[in-house]
Amino acid sequence: MSKKALIVDDEKSIVKGIRYSLEQDGMEVDCAYDGEEALSLAAEKSYDIILLDVMLPKLSGFEVCQQIREASSVPIIMITAKGDDMDKILGLEYGADDYITKPFNILEVKARIKAIMRRTDHKEESPGVLTYGALTLNEEYRRVYVDNREINLTGREFEVLELLAKTPGKVYSREELLRSIWGSDYPGDVRTVDVHVRRLREKLETNPSEPVYVRTKWGTGYYFQS
Repeated sequence: MSKKALIVDDEKSIVKGIRYSLEQDGMEVDCAYDGEEALSLAAEKSYDIILLDVMLPKLSGFEVCQQIREASSVPIIMITAKGDDMDKILGLEYGADDYITKPFNILEVKARIKAIMRRTDHKEESPGVLTYGALTLNEEYRRVYVDNREINLTGREFEVLELLAKTPGKVYSREELLRSIWGSDYPGDVRTVDVHVRRLREKLETNPSEPVYVRTKWGTGYYFQS
């Protein structure tokens, strides 16, 4: 079954170029040109990946990302202005899995998409359930529960938690987490890891400032406490 993508950008030339390239790879592609149209399509259909521009008519990309995240963990790649670090960080704060800056090379876009698809496909082939106290992590369905209540995580948040939870007590540096989850060629910096860990704690922990599960080893990195 072919993968399905949603491209959201008000610059029709950009949408046309990405759409053509992805369709050449056998993907099914839908397009939206404003925030409201994007939300409508995301509610009607199930996608394997969403490429979402930050600057959109009607609703910003941040608003769209946030609303999609309330109901879905579909991977989202934000498209930001070149060199605008604040947009990148905000995108991650609102639940994006990755970002790419304009102007971009279509080959880079395709590489990012394929990397996410490989991780998703691999997880689907590696079923397992990890349970630590009130927390349960289902690798097969990529779902997390705390006290039998499902926690809606993004794809990246799930992967960070899964990596840490599979080796409880092992301390990973921010650089190691960045390489393991985002890849060695990822252009972002370790702040990306910090944002995802903070969001994980906000979702999993009763008191995020005193985490039970995802803990910090000061001066070294992060680890999972079983």
